[in-house]
Amino acid sequence: MESIDRFVSAQQLHEIIRSGGDNIGLATVYRNLQILAEDGEVDTLRDDQGEMLYRMCGHAHHHHLVCRRCGLTIEVAGQDVEKWADRVASEHNFAQVNHTIELFGLCADCHG
Repeated sequence: MESIDRFVSAQQLHEIIRSGGDNIGLATVYRNLQILAEDGEVDTLRDDQGEMLYRMCGHAHHHHLVCRRCGLTIEVAGQDVEKWADRVASEHNFAQVNHTIELFGLCADCHG
C-alpha cells in the first residue's frame, strides 16, 4: 500500500498483489484492509458507485484532493476548513466533532 499513490478498491489491491506473484485470497485482503482502516493505518472513502476505496496516508489530520479520471491522490492540509468546522460546531453547541472532506477534480495530466 505504501507505494500506491491513489485510492484503490480491495479488488484492485488484490489484483496488484497477485500480479506480484503472491497467492492471497480476496477475503484476506478485505479482512486486512478493514483492520488497517479501524487502526487508522489506511484512509477510506467511497467512490461515485459507493465502493469503499483505501489508501495508506500520513497520521496527521488531512484531507484529499483526488483526480476523478486517474485516481491520483494528494494529501492536503486545510486550516481554513478546520477553523470553519470548529466555528460551526461551536455555533450549534457541539463538542468533539470530527469531519472528512474530499475534493474531487482533474489533475494537471488529465485536464490538460
